[in-house]
Amino acid sequence: MSWSETVVLVVAVVLLVVWWSWLAASRIDRLHRKVAASGAVVDTQLVRRASAASTLAASGVLDPVSSVLIGEASWAAIAAGSPQTQGMARLPDELEGAARATADRGLVESELSSTLREALDDPDEVAALREEPGADELLDALADAWYRVQLARRFHNEAVAQAQRMRRGWAVRTLRLAGRAPMPQTLELDDAWPPALGRPGAPPAAT
Repeated sequence: MSWSETVVLVVAVVLLVVWWSWLAASRIDRLHRKVAASGAVVDTQLVRRASAASTLAASGVLDPVSSVLIGEASWAAIAAGSPQTQGMARLPDELEGAARATADRGLVESELSSTLREALDDPDEVAALREEPGADELLDALADAWYRVQLARRFHNEAVAQAQRMRRGWAVRTLRLAGRAPMPQTLELDDAWPPALGRPGAPPAAT
């Protein structure tokens, strides 16, 4: 191989690496933005669920103890989703501390889930509660919001998993194509469903 051919080959390899790096960096940026967008959706649905729980607690249809406990847990969740404290819906260059904020958010939302399950764990009590004026609509609103939380969190965690797989590639790590953006983290929380509440569009659990 002549000197000129070698130069051409080297230049071609360099251009190929630059082109691949640009494509990979662009894909990482798109994945980061997808994570930010899906995180914003999760945040919206979590606040919606907390608001529905707060409305239920303030309606007077629950017993006093359950009303107080659900009210406190729902207000804590609403506060955790405020613009001053939320950490999921930020762009890649604003993600410092997002992992810690997401973990804290998960604990608060898990506490709300646990409190709601304890209050709505008895099918007979929930069935009787639905007979109260206005209670059926409040429970349906809570069920709808809760179901949307589960869906949004699943899609968000799938987007995070895609970004993590891309960023863990050896070439991406070696060339530091993700820059200084922290690794996206999944949102882990207890959102297990209280069976007595019933799924949106489905009849309540049998008594």
